[in-house]
Amino acid sequence: MKEIKNAKKTLLSFLDASPTAYHAVFECAKKLGNHGFIELKEESAWHIAPGGKYYVIRNGSSIAAFITPKNVPKKLCIAAAHTDSPTFKLKPDPFFVKDNMEMIGLEVYGSPLITSWLNRDLGIAGRILYTNKEGALQNALIHFDKAPCILAQLAVHLDRDVNDKGLILNKQEHLAALFGFTSLPKDNLFKMMLQVDEEIDVLSHDLFVYPIEGAATIGLNHEMIASYRLDNLASVSAILEGLLTNNEAANDCINMAVFWDNEEIGSSTAQGASSPFLMQTVERIMLSLKLSREDYFRIIAKSICASVDLAHSKHPNYSDKHEPSHKVLMSSGIVIKSHANCRYASDALSTAPIVAICKKEDIPYQHLVQRGDIPCGSTIGPLHATLSGMSTVDIGIAQLSMHSAREIIATADYSHLCRLIKHLFSSN
Repeated sequence: MKEIKNAKKTLLSFLDASPTAYHAVFECAKKLGNHGFIELKEESAWHIAPGGKYYVIRNGSSIAAFITPKNVPKKLCIAAAHTDSPTFKLKPDPFFVKDNMEMIGLEVYGSPLITSWLNRDLGIAGRILYTNKEGALQNALIHFDKAPCILAQLAVHLDRDVNDKGLILNKQEHLAALFGFTSLPKDNLFKMMLQVDEEIDVLSHDLFVYPIEGAATIGLNHEMIASYRLDNLASVSAILEGLLTNNEAANDCINMAVFWDNEEIGSSTAQGASSPFLMQTVERIMLSLKLSREDYFRIIAKSICASVDLAHSKHPNYSDKHEPSHKVLMSSGIVIKSHANCRYASDALSTAPIVAICKKEDIPYQHLVQRGDIPCGSTIGPLHATLSGMSTVDIGIAQLSMHSAREIIATADYSHLCRLIKHLFSSN
């Protein structure tokens, strides 16, 4: 019980501190640094020692952390997740006035359950690049909740069929957020977000709205967690805790955590799972340890990656949406995902080590298979497997309300995931 309480506290804190991928990576780096990990810069020469602990960041939104073994490495054990979540991104020139209202122009990022975002207090978070009065370039993270905006829904009196026929939204016309009634110069609005008084010149920004309501436990016995960004920060947090719990060097295995950005929009960016970020990092590790190209290929052939993401729990109100012989339930353990057409990367060879750990450590597990008449989503697993040629398995835990502004998982499942990742790293 104490283990579950500690895991819950860690996750709630991480969720509240990480409204965007940039904040999540910042929090990961801070925790890694506190545990003795050394930051490597991509633009600098790397000097890696056996038994060392390191991390590298790309774009401020993706991060890879690893522990080199005491002896010559023979394999990699990787646990991977993504740092982004469906949301709404501020347009480059976001502020405009319509009638007497200060509005914020938004673009849809990924595939949010849009109706769940309506009528909520929304903060603004992300990064702003600007020059100060001395002309120095500044790159600042912001987490602004002092002046919430809102996506106000049309009243039911003006949309009489909404409860019977459903809500239809035009993504251009209906998804601008109300910010106030006072028109201010754009730089003043950015200064308010940055909380600076000096004159600035904003050059660019990557800003998103997020629900201000914090992560919380819910349910009769507080056995569930409700929050924005459980998909996929629950996995990020569990992997990070697993790596830090086993932060002693293995004998001949490189233990690695990698968290990519942009999974929700297809991963085809310089910092996404389709980018060379991870394999460039692995190759540079090999080069710094004086290993050959032949050694590199032999190591990849012996390695494994666990792609960790959230999975659809069986919804009690929509039983017909799920495969009847594979009932994935919350509070029932690890989910192992499989798909005949490889929308998930799992196969018998990559699944077996996960099942073996679950059986040995008495961790409950279940299998996810999609209904044959409902298209299946995908993950970073197949992308990584395709790029690296590495044995890859897709796992996770069950959730409800995926891609909404308020998602739900079972506290016990998060604890099970932390235990699994811990033993995955320690089994090498």
